[in-house]
Amino acid sequence: MGDRELMRASDADRQQVVDRLRTALEDGRLKQEEFTERMGLAYQAVTYGDLAKLVADLPPDSPRPEPRHAPAPAASPAAAAKRSVFADLPTPLKVLWTIWLAAVSINVVVWVLVVGTGGHFIYPWPLWVAGPYGAALLAISVPVVHSRRNRRLAAPLPPPGEAGSGRQLGS
Repeated sequence: MGDRELMRASDADRQQVVDRLRTALEDGRLKQEEFTERMGLAYQAVTYGDLAKLVADLPPDSPRPEPRHAPAPAASPAAAAKRSVFADLPTPLKVLWTIWLAAVSINVVVWVLVVGTGGHFIYPWPLWVAGPYGAALLAISVPVVHSRRNRRLAAPLPPPGEAGSGRQLGS
């Protein structure tokens, strides 16, 4: 055993191993159970030797050739506002908005048919379907979209040369 394997590992070293394990999980090299077990052991590891055992059967980290799309160089708030708000929503909120829109549409069609066939204007009861639920969805969606846009603007992409510049455990 070398001197390095006996040295105490830092939290950053543990996190680097967990990130490497996560990459192996995404690549299909580890099963979910293996990843969970190794991740727990990584956070409990004390030395570099403990960490090295967890990734010994994995290929060395190499920069992935994933294309990263950088935002437009002069992305102003006006340009960001032109993007669809719906595009910034997470999938569960998109589903909820779609369900809300379908329910409101059905209620409005029924109301229009009743008004059209009845011959006189009746109280617009679809507002009670659209209003409270739409307000609740809006109250949830606005902060989510706002935080996602702020996170995207606050975290610029690293320059291409820095993608794989992290320390390697075995070196």
